[in-house]
Amino acid sequence: MSRSKPAVHERRTVARSRLFEVEEMHLEFSNGVRTCYERLVGGSRGAVVIVPMLDPETVLLIREYAAGTDRYELGLPKGKVEADEDLLTAADREIMEEIGYGSRRLTYLGALSLAPGYMSHTSHLVLAEDLYEARVPGDEPEEIEVLPWPIRDLGRLLEREDCSEARSIAGLFMVRERLFADTR
Repeated sequence: MSRSKPAVHERRTVARSRLFEVEEMHLEFSNGVRTCYERLVGGSRGAVVIVPMLDPETVLLIREYAAGTDRYELGLPKGKVEADEDLLTAADREIMEEIGYGSRRLTYLGALSLAPGYMSHTSHLVLAEDLYEARVPGDEPEEIEVLPWPIRDLGRLLEREDCSEARSIAGLFMVRERLFADTR
Protein backbone atom coordinates (compact mmCIF):
# COMPACT_ATOMS: atom_id res chain seq x y z
CA MET A 1 0.00 0.00 0.00
CA SER A 2 1.41 3.37 -1.01
CA ARG A 3 0.54 6.28 1.27
CA SER A 4 1.24 9.94 0.96
CA LYS A 5 3.01 11.62 3.82
CA PRO A 6 0.83 13.53 6.28
CA ALA A 7 0.28 17.23 5.72
CA VAL A 8 2.36 19.39 8.05
CA HIS A 9 0.23 22.28 9.33
CA GLU A 10 2.77 23.73 11.74
CA ARG A 11 6.32 23.20 12.95
CA ARG A 12 7.80 24.99 15.89
CA THR A 13 10.78 24.61 18.17
CA VAL A 14 9.64 23.95 21.73
CA ALA A 15 13.09 23.48 23.32
CA ARG A 16 16.71 23.99 22.34
CA SER A 17 20.03 23.19 23.98
CA ARG A 18 23.64 23.32 22.87
CA LEU A 19 23.20 19.91 21.20
CA PHE A 20 19.49 19.32 20.65
CA GLU A 21 16.38 20.92 19.29
CA VAL A 22 12.92 19.59 20.08
CA GLU A 23 10.45 20.31 17.30
CA GLU A 24 6.67 20.02 17.55
CA MET A 25 4.93 18.97 14.33
CA HIS A 26 1.17 19.34 13.83
CA LEU A 27 0.17 16.74 11.24
CA GLU A 28 -2.93 15.65 9.36
CA PHE A 29 -3.00 12.15 7.93
CA SER A 30 -4.77 11.18 4.71
CA ASN A 31 -7.67 9.71 6.73
CA GLY A 32 -8.30 13.11 8.34
CA VAL A 33 -6.78 12.31 11.74
CA ARG A 34 -4.83 15.25 13.19
CA THR A 35 -2.15 14.80 15.79
CA CYS A 36 0.97 16.41 17.21
CA TYR A 37 4.38 14.74 17.18
CA GLU A 38 7.58 15.85 18.89
CA ARG A 39 10.97 14.97 17.50
CA LEU A 40 14.61 15.57 18.25
CA VAL A 41 16.17 17.41 15.33
CA GLY A 42 19.83 16.59 14.71
CA GLY A 43 22.46 18.35 12.70
CA SER A 44 21.84 18.34 8.98
CA ARG A 45 25.19 16.67 8.20
CA GLY A 46 24.65 13.72 10.52
CA ALA A 47 27.38 11.56 11.98
CA VAL A 48 29.74 8.82 10.90
CA VAL A 49 30.21 5.44 12.58
CA ILE A 50 33.38 3.71 11.47
CA VAL A 51 34.25 0.00 11.46
CA PRO A 52 38.08 0.10 11.46
CA MET A 53 39.56 -3.26 10.46
CA LEU A 54 43.13 -3.62 11.74
CA ASP A 55 43.40 -6.78 9.63
CA PRO A 56 40.81 -9.01 7.92
CA GLU A 57 39.88 -10.65 11.26
CA THR A 58 40.26 -7.80 13.79
CA VAL A 59 38.11 -4.72 14.37
CA LEU A 60 39.26 -1.89 16.63
CA LEU A 61 36.67 -0.93 19.23
CA ILE A 62 36.80 2.00 21.63
CA ARG A 63 35.76 2.34 25.25
CA GLU A 64 34.63 5.83 26.21
CA TYR A 65 32.33 7.46 28.70
CA ALA A 66 28.69 7.69 27.56
CA ALA A 67 26.66 10.30 29.46
CA GLY A 68 23.35 8.76 28.33
CA THR A 69 24.01 5.51 30.19
CA ASP A 70 26.40 7.07 32.74
CA ARG A 71 29.05 4.41 32.19
CA TYR A 72 31.91 3.49 29.90
CA GLU A 73 30.63 1.88 26.70
CA LEU A 74 32.45 -0.33 24.23
CA GLY A 75 31.65 0.41 20.60
CA LEU A 76 32.86 1.79 17.30
CA PRO A 77 34.55 5.14 16.71
CA LYS A 78 32.03 7.80 15.74
CA GLY A 79 31.53 11.52 15.46
CA LYS A 80 29.73 14.34 13.74
CA VAL A 81 30.38 15.39 10.17
CA GLU A 82 31.79 18.92 10.08
CA ALA A 83 30.40 21.52 7.65
CA ASP A 84 33.43 21.38 5.34
CA GLU A 85 33.70 17.57 5.18
CA ASP A 86 32.28 14.80 3.07
CA LEU A 87 31.40 11.56 4.86
CA LEU A 88 34.63 9.69 4.07
CA THR A 89 36.84 12.61 5.12
CA ALA A 90 34.91 12.82 8.41
CA ALA A 91 35.32 9.07 8.95
CA ASP A 92 39.07 9.20 8.37
CA ARG A 93 39.46 12.20 10.70
CA GLU A 94 37.44 10.51 13.45
CA ILE A 95 39.54 7.33 13.45
CA MET A 96 42.74 9.36 13.47
CA GLU A 97 41.43 11.26 16.51
CA GLU A 98 39.98 8.30 18.38
CA ILE A 99 42.14 5.27 17.58
CA GLY A 100 45.33 6.74 16.11
CA TYR A 101 44.93 5.25 12.63
CA GLY A 102 44.06 6.56 9.19
CA SER A 103 42.66 4.44 6.38
CA ARG A 104 43.79 3.96 2.78
CA ARG A 105 40.45 2.33 1.86
CA LEU A 106 37.14 3.75 3.07
CA THR A 107 33.83 2.26 1.90
CA TYR A 108 30.46 3.87 2.54
CA LEU A 109 27.98 1.16 3.61
CA GLY A 110 24.77 3.11 4.17
CA ALA A 111 22.79 5.15 6.66
CA LEU A 112 21.32 4.07 10.00
CA SER A 113 18.69 5.79 12.12
CA LEU A 114 18.32 5.19 15.83
CA ALA A 115 14.67 5.94 16.45
CA PRO A 116 13.03 7.31 13.29
CA GLY A 117 9.71 7.76 15.08
CA TYR A 118 11.10 10.65 17.08
CA MET A 119 14.64 11.49 15.91
CA SER A 120 15.81 13.01 12.64
CA HIS A 121 19.46 12.06 13.24
CA THR A 122 21.23 9.87 10.66
CA SER A 123 24.48 7.96 11.19
CA HIS A 124 26.50 6.98 8.13
CA LEU A 125 28.33 3.65 8.38
CA VAL A 126 31.84 3.50 6.90
CA LEU A 127 34.18 0.50 6.62
CA ALA A 128 37.85 1.47 7.10
CA GLU A 129 40.49 -0.96 5.81
CA ASP A 130 44.22 -0.84 5.07
CA LEU A 131 44.94 1.15 8.23
CA TYR A 132 48.16 3.03 8.95
CA GLU A 133 49.28 4.80 12.12
CA ALA A 134 48.25 8.47 12.13
CA ARG A 135 47.03 10.49 15.10
CA VAL A 136 45.48 13.95 15.06
CA PRO A 137 44.20 15.87 18.09
CA GLY A 138 40.51 15.48 18.82
CA ASP A 139 37.95 16.96 21.16
CA GLU A 140 37.73 14.04 23.59
CA PRO A 141 38.00 15.00 27.27
CA GLU A 142 40.19 11.98 28.06
CA GLU A 143 42.25 9.41 26.19
CA ILE A 144 40.08 6.75 24.58
CA GLU A 145 40.90 3.11 25.22
CA VAL A 146 41.26 1.05 22.02
CA LEU A 147 40.41 -2.65 22.15
CA PRO A 148 41.11 -5.07 19.26
CA TRP A 149 38.27 -7.60 18.88
CA PRO A 150 37.86 -10.65 16.60
CA ILE A 151 34.99 -9.72 14.29
CA ARG A 152 33.92 -13.35 14.02
CA ASP A 153 33.23 -13.38 17.78
CA LEU A 154 30.38 -10.87 18.04
CA GLY A 155 28.33 -13.23 20.22
CA ARG A 156 30.81 -12.90 23.09
CA LEU A 157 30.87 -9.12 22.59
CA LEU A 158 27.08 -8.92 22.96
CA GLU A 159 27.29 -10.79 26.26
CA ARG A 160 29.22 -7.87 27.74
CA GLU A 161 27.26 -5.38 29.81
CA ASP A 162 29.30 -2.47 28.42
CA CYS A 163 28.40 -3.08 24.76
CA SER A 164 24.87 -1.85 24.13
CA GLU A 165 25.13 0.90 21.51
CA ALA A 166 22.83 -0.13 18.64
CA ARG A 167 24.71 1.67 15.84
CA SER A 168 27.91 -0.16 16.76
CA ILE A 169 26.19 -3.54 17.03
CA ALA A 170 24.40 -3.11 13.69
CA GLY A 171 27.56 -1.89 11.99
CA LEU A 172 29.63 -4.81 13.26
CA PHE A 173 27.12 -7.38 12.04
CA MET A 174 26.77 -5.65 8.66
CA VAL A 175 30.53 -5.65 8.14
CA ARG A 176 30.95 -9.23 9.34
CA GLU A 177 28.30 -10.37 6.85
CA ARG A 178 29.98 -8.39 4.08
CA LEU A 179 33.49 -9.67 4.81
CA PHE A 180 32.59 -13.32 5.28
CA ALA A 181 29.60 -13.80 2.98
CA ASP A 182 31.60 -16.06 0.65
CA THR A 183 32.91 -18.33 3.43
CA ARG A 184 29.53 -19.61 4.68
